[in-house]
Amino acid sequence: MSETNEKLEEAMRNPQNVGELENADAIGTVGSPDCGDMLRMWVKFREEDGKKVIDKATFQSFGCQTAIAVASVATEMLKGKTVDEALGMDSTQLSESLGPLPPMKIHCGQLVESALKDALNSEAPVEERTMAPPESALAPSLVDAIPSAASQRKVKIVPLENENQS
Repeated sequence: MSETNEKLEEAMRNPQNVGELENADAIGTVGSPDCGDMLRMWVKFREEDGKKVIDKATFQSFGCQTAIAVASVATEMLKGKTVDEALGMDSTQLSESLGPLPPMKIHCGQLVESALKDALNSEAPVEERTMAPPESALAPSLVDAIPSAASQRKVKIVPLENENQS
């Protein structure tokens, strides 16, 4: 197994930062229950040297293991970045520590990039955001976003258990 495959396999087996982030400053959700790929990302900021930087990012994903792996490494990579730095990152940069993704998995990185940008882009400047999540994110989890799709297709949702969550 190549080093790239080993990194991807490890991120799939042991994803970091999975789950909701209480008191998140920003929340982004992308995807469609119709195609089955959905990702929600939570972001919490802190003040560092007079700048607002990302303190922590977490995610929930319904999709393939590659999307989970990319979201895992991206949430680690975002720590300490300013909003502008994070918004400047594309899907390739967010997944680069995993090595090149197979062509049929490129969309996994794009899903993570879109969730991040959805969380960080808002009509109000970041400095004016409140600590409360936006109304569109009041659902307690991503599961609530797909109840009709799950019931129509008899989808079984299995929570990812991870003792090593950061």
